[in-house]
Amino acid sequence: MSGGSGGRFASRQKHHPALQCSHARGGAQARTGPNQTRAAPHPRGLHARNHWPAGDRGGHPYSYPHSILAPHPVELALNPDREPLLVVLLGPTGSGKTALSLALAERFQGEIVNCDSVAMYREFNIGTAKPTRAERTRAPHHLVDFVDPTGYITAGEYARMAREKLHEIKLRKHLPIVVGGTGLYLRALLEGLFPGPQRSEELRERLRNRLTQNGPGHLHRLLKRLDPAAAAGIHANDIPKLIRAIEVCLSTRAKMTEMWKEGRQPLQGFRVLRLGLNPDRNALYTRINDRAARMFDSGLIEETRMLLDRYGHSARPLQSLGYKQAVQLIRGEISPDTALQQAQQAHRNYAKRQMTWFRREPNVVWLDGFGDEQNLQERSIALLHDVM
Repeated sequence: MSGGSGGRFASRQKHHPALQCSHARGGAQARTGPNQTRAAPHPRGLHARNHWPAGDRGGHPYSYPHSILAPHPVELALNPDREPLLVVLLGPTGSGKTALSLALAERFQGEIVNCDSVAMYREFNIGTAKPTRAERTRAPHHLVDFVDPTGYITAGEYARMAREKLHEIKLRKHLPIVVGGTGLYLRALLEGLFPGPQRSEELRERLRNRLTQNGPGHLHRLLKRLDPAAAAGIHANDIPKLIRAIEVCLSTRAKMTEMWKEGRQPLQGFRVLRLGLNPDRNALYTRINDRAARMFDSGLIEETRMLLDRYGHSARPLQSLGYKQAVQLIRGEISPDTALQQAQQAHRNYAKRQMTWFRREPNVVWLDGFGDEQNLQERSIALLHDVM
């Protein structure tokens, strides 16, 4: 901070003492009153990117129309009405979200709500990297292992169930911690869904037939023509989401991304603090590669073969990362080395898409590093102490 903005920033701290730790830069004086005490250094590696729309600032309780500074995400969590805090941990696959969520849950009597769509399925364990049974004994977990392997849960259904869990946790006066990397489901939970058209089984069947006739990638190319923004956020292999997005575009003659902006009901009753994990990319890719190799060594092929024998190809997660390559290996279409390499590449690509999605999330406090690093956990704990 320099120049004229320093005084304005200090005046904010006078009204919000907790911000003395979260905002002050190392070595800078923060004028908090007549005693002119020194603020604690800003936690190293913690930074915020605020995307609060300029047009929205005037009506927000932490708006400063005469300041060059937009509201900080921590300020948004310091709601004067003191609604219960909701922590959202987001970040790419392999960044250590599970480890950080457990550290926060154990420190603050938290309960963890899963927001990873594949981890919701029963019997899919090795390839999902869902919390182990031992990890789940350390804190209550919700919305893990509750969807049948041949079932499917939409973003809207997930949002309704997750909101019910959040309010139950609030009644217990515990800290709800939402954890996961499925951006669409997280957006549905926090921002609500648009009032889209009803399902058309006839249209869906036609789209499935076109997929069979034209091969992989056809539906993604079709959606890209109809709604490029929606196509950018949906993987080419995520057939259910592609079909729904195309269905919305064809049924309403409007882009799904435009309808998202209308008629949604954001989550109410919580102060939301988004914490994003932002590890070094090369280090993240190394971890992703190592984790994929451990999945194959730990029995991913055997688990996939069992699931194929039990459910055939009606189990949707068999098209997800790792499982898809295992299926191809079992069919004899690719070699073991190729299966591993393609799984590693698919996970790295997914991590890149996740970060592209999460960079659009508003008011995220980004933490540089991995969630299992002690210093990052300590910074996160200190941040939560400030806002609780």
